[in-house]
Formats: sequence, C-alpha cells, structure tokens
Amino acid sequence: VQLVESGGGVVQAGGSLRLSCPVSERTFSNSAVAWFRLAPGKEREFVSAITWGGGNTYYADSVKDRFTISRDNAEKKVFLQMDSLKPEDTAVYYCASRLTFTQATIKSYRHYTYWGQGTQVTVSS
Repeated sequence: VQLVESGGGVVQAGGSLRLSCPVSERTFSNSAVAWFRLAPGKEREFVSAITWGGGNTYYADSVKDRFTISRDNAEKKVFLQMDSLKPEDTAVYYCASRLTFTQATIKSYRHYTYWGQGTQVTVSS
C-alpha cells in the first residue's frame, strides 16, 4: 500500500502550508497516521500523529502550537496544517500509517507499516 502526500512547496519564513495524505483503505478505528520528516544530515524525526478512531493528537515539541494535524473520516484523508514556518522546518515530509498503535510507540517510525514517497517543504529565511 503506497500513500501519496501532497501540498509541499517553497514558502517564506512565517508562511503556511497544508499537507494532505489519502490514507490506506486498511485504516481502522485502532489505526494511527503520522507525519515524519527528514532533513539533510539529520535523522528521521517525528512531527505529529493522530489516532483514527478517537482523533487523539500528538506533536513534537518543535512544532507544537504551530502545526495542526486533522483527519477527514469520510474522505479518508489526514492533513497537516503548518503555520509560522521556520527555516529549520525544511525537510522532506512523509505520511505513514499503522493498523494498530500503542501510546508508547506512536512516535516511533519503526512501528509504521505504510509510507508515502515524501513531499518537499522548503522554508526560506
């Protein structure tokens, strides 16, 4: 199953972008969907996650209060609204999903099964 992200681009610092990810048909009430990012020279980093059934959300400290994750159950899509973007947010952003989750591992990329190809986000200063 291949997820397909969209919405990346180039924006000035302080600007906004909205990423979108149609999730797999294998997304159920116990599933979770997350966004990770990978910047040059850095390790893959957790950004945000949402549980499909309860809609509980999780954020990395670096994006809290600037990014908002949401889902549309009917359209089976997950969104990442990114506001007040900073140059350090520049990275390739990946959408990932998993059939079941635990709170202990929801931020761990190793526990996600399905991945997108990534979308580039570039924030200029």
